[in-house]
Amino acid sequence: MGEVTLKSEEELSVMREAGRLLALVFSHLDKQIVPGISTMDINNWAERYIVDDLQARPASQGQYDYQFVLNASVNHVVCHGIPSETQTLKSGDIVNVDITLEKGGFIADSSKMYLIGDVTPYAKRLVDKTYEAMWQGIHAVKPGATLGDVGYAIQQHAENHGYSVVREYCGHGIGREMHEEPQVLHYGKKGRGLVLKEGMVFTIEPMINQGRAKIKTKRDGWTVVTSDKTLSAQWEHTVAVTSSGFEVLTLRDEELGQPGF
Repeated sequence: MGEVTLKSEEELSVMREAGRLLALVFSHLDKQIVPGISTMDINNWAERYIVDDLQARPASQGQYDYQFVLNASVNHVVCHGIPSETQTLKSGDIVNVDITLEKGGFIADSSKMYLIGDVTPYAKRLVDKTYEAMWQGIHAVKPGATLGDVGYAIQQHAENHGYSVVREYCGHGIGREMHEEPQVLHYGKKGRGLVLKEGMVFTIEPMINQGRAKIKTKRDGWTVVTSDKTLSAQWEHTVAVTSSGFEVLTLRDEELGQPGF
């Protein structure tokens, strides 16, 4: 593992602003993600809003030769779904929209699940329990805790509800670069792994499958799907370790009623 950079209070204030702006992007999209739109529509709306309205930079565009501003992962797509003009969302779909934004030299990273039209109770339960699992992980964050504590909390919640945790992808440190140390696994054992310190900033972004954890990557080299074609869900926030616990830098207004806020 490389060195984990601790953010100063000045740097955190810049990251806090990037996170605030990213939360606004989701608020902007909330009204527009409905049955009948394409995943490319979502991409284009987000790009215009980030660049024109927020005077910020879509950090994913150009990273790793990726030409779009977000990932839109529908139904059994686990992550890295590529926006497409021909992929139209229909009632019953679930879609994860994953966006990064850079402002003032620092990057924020977050994703949200959208339920399109009338979704089955099975799909809604997966989305809800994945959201809860992310928060279980977030609430494990404090100085002196370990990354194993975070992963354990997520894994226990997911598996206790009959789901599986994708192991090939993880959260990551974030700051001036989109991907920094440490790697944040969404499974683990209590007391194991890196000890958390004030000033660390990283993402927590569990990918939870309805069926088995096994995944595969499609021929496009990007799109990751469940091997058994069952549904997958993901939520993500950028989280800072504070002197007494944690701060969610990408918190959306709709989440202010969550436990702990």
